[in-house]
Amino acid sequence: MELFENAFERAFRAEIRHFLAAELPGSLKKKVMEFQRLERADFVLWHNTLADHGFAGPAWPKEYGGPGWNAMQRKIFDEECFLAGAPRLIPHVNMICPVLQRYGSEAQKERFLSRIWRLKDWWCQGYSEPGAGSDLASLQTRAERRGDVYVVNGQKTWTTWAHWADWMFCLVRTDSGKPQASISFLLIDMKAPGVTVRPIISTDGVHDLNDVFLDDVEVPVSMRVGEENHGWTIAKYLLTHERTDLAGVGLCKRFLHFAKQVLAPRMEAPEPADLRLRDRLRELELDVKAHEWTVLRVISADDHGESAGAAASILKIRSTELQQAITALMLDCGGPQSLRHLRQAREVAWESGPGAVLPVSAMQHALAAHYLDWRKVTIFGGTTEVQKNIISKTVLGL
Repeated sequence: MELFENAFERAFRAEIRHFLAAELPGSLKKKVMEFQRLERADFVLWHNTLADHGFAGPAWPKEYGGPGWNAMQRKIFDEECFLAGAPRLIPHVNMICPVLQRYGSEAQKERFLSRIWRLKDWWCQGYSEPGAGSDLASLQTRAERRGDVYVVNGQKTWTTWAHWADWMFCLVRTDSGKPQASISFLLIDMKAPGVTVRPIISTDGVHDLNDVFLDDVEVPVSMRVGEENHGWTIAKYLLTHERTDLAGVGLCKRFLHFAKQVLAPRMEAPEPADLRLRDRLRELELDVKAHEWTVLRVISADDHGESAGAAASILKIRSTELQQAITALMLDCGGPQSLRHLRQAREVAWESGPGAVLPVSAMQHALAAHYLDWRKVTIFGGTTEVQKNIISKTVLGL
């Protein structure tokens, strides 16, 4: 494992920085840096800017139009995008595309991959259910095959951006056998009759999440990925990509930058409490560096063709714990002015108003909402408890 970048990697980082400085719209960067809500159009704009330069699918191989980057290049690209204030890459793109590239039929690849490259189709993930979140294998959504179609009935929940989605990749039960051996992987048209999307308003007061109800939804058999009842293998492959993406070194560094920015005014004449905040910040900087070294170990294994395995779960746990710790520090650094939970502070063109006791930035007023929102990260993508079970079985053999 190399802890320092070589000449090629340093040149690549400089190239990405130059690209971001030239192509990232200032208005979009401002929204990201002030924690304002991003709309679908914002993500589409940035995604297609990346596509124009061949960067829309960092993990895509060249044969499918991607840049063919190795794991270290992807890590550098991800980190520089976060530090520059770019919108996050849409996670569902990085999940469904590797699945289609590895398991999809030629017809599925031809139909979907080029449209995903330009974000002409927006995807959501149909995994979690009211009684099957952490224990995904116990899902109850059923698909009964009738000739050339599956008739699907059930409910998915916590479905991010389902209200924007054109398609959903979905796990369904197609047999009554063993839980993991009776699941199939379907691609479902969100405009099909019987699909109902209802909003879930999260703790920070915004609408990203949804319930999705499937009532006698007909899905062509041609929209099944892989063999019937072999969906669990595909699901595990997809979740490995998701959890590795959640390693989030760049995101942690962006949050540390915010924490420094919020704390800076209090360091002009620091009180003892301010010095304690400074010490917490330094400790978290060291923790993020240690986390980055773990990521580099995984990258080194990936470049040698080794599976991430349990390391993906380790990265997911550590990254989300760090993100929660840093967002808590950001809130504390902001002091009393950060405690007001103003949903409207995350909207475009918000101002504190002339009647405010002290001038407070939109970012400071968004810190409470941001802190609340980030409590979810140790739950989605597989809870911390589930990840620890995976590690104990894989590494310790328990």
